[in-house]
Amino acid sequence: MAYSNFTLEEVQKTFQLEIVESTGIFSTVAPVTPSAHLATTLERNVALAAAINTEKAKSEMIVVNLLIELREHFNRGISLFSGIEFNVDADNDLRGVCDFLVSLSPTQAFLEAPVIVLVEAKKDDLTGGFGQCVAEMVAAQRFNAERDNDIPCVYGTTTSGTVWQFLKLDRLRLHLDRTDYTIAQCDRILGVLVSMVEQKA
Repeated sequence: MAYSNFTLEEVQKTFQLEIVESTGIFSTVAPVTPSAHLATTLERNVALAAAINTEKAKSEMIVVNLLIELREHFNRGISLFSGIEFNVDADNDLRGVCDFLVSLSPTQAFLEAPVIVLVEAKKDDLTGGFGQCVAEMVAAQRFNAERDNDIPCVYGTTTSGTVWQFLKLDRLRLHLDRTDYTIAQCDRILGVLVSMVEQKA
């Protein structure tokens, strides 16, 4: 079994996570105004991506642009990876390809700890993607700890490109935020992503 095979129930039982469901976990996070470049890009891309309505189109036309904006916000002091193998613990099925990974290391040549944000792009069913995303978050915890870079929290998001939901893993406590953030709230989405990198969420 790989990341994509985990359901939320399976990942909770396998890794003995405590799940806390609520709304507005990130509601106090300050919004971040998108750059003119991102605003123009989204204006051009969102309707087309929605019309094509495939996971690939939304990843390429929407999601990656927000993550590049996140990297630029930190003056390229963080790294961004797309579609890479993230094989951490094969015995526990923590293996497979992640859609997007963000690391606090500026090294772009290869993935270094600490991995801080995992992003899973889904066509529609965001809740159905929680299992995969959480499994990747658990893997990131282990990846970081094995490299003596055990940061307090790892974050995740499942997104259709036009709708985003966020998660937070604090040791064995998983916080699921049931608040939907739409792409029309791009400044709020960027604010949450920035707060994750800054560990203020």
